[in-house]
Amino acid sequence: GSPPLPSTSLLLRASRARILAQTRATFSDMSLPTPTSISQAGPDKLRIVWNDGHESVYAVRGLRLSCRCARCVEEFTGRPLLNPDGIPDDVRPIRITPVGRYALQFEWSDGHDSGIYTFEYLRQTCPCCAEATQAAK
Repeated sequence: GSPPLPSTSLLLRASRARILAQTRATFSDMSLPTPTSISQAGPDKLRIVWNDGHESVYAVRGLRLSCRCARCVEEFTGRPLLNPDGIPDDVRPIRITPVGRYALQFEWSDGHDSGIYTFEYLRQTCPCCAEATQAAK
């Protein structure tokens, strides 16, 4: 007859081991900016201090509007699906959870919680860095 199939738990362990190995390889270069602290910076601002000393201050509504999850952005075309008029002006994060060693997940006061904001994306959209880039053009 046929050889027995491996158990599901054995397959899951092997899959997890592969993912961990890939993660270690991906993050062996610690030059990637990572947050060292996240705090409120006024009623509508969020401050992230990065491991390279840079400090980013984001408008929290702007972060909510920039969510790139499948409910907010059409997956294949990149077309925005989120109606900014439907987001309250006083929206705020009620929980911020790390996702592995590469991103943050926000639970928002409007009930949205499926967006994952990679550290790379947050750093690319840092308001002061974006202003400096625009000024250089």
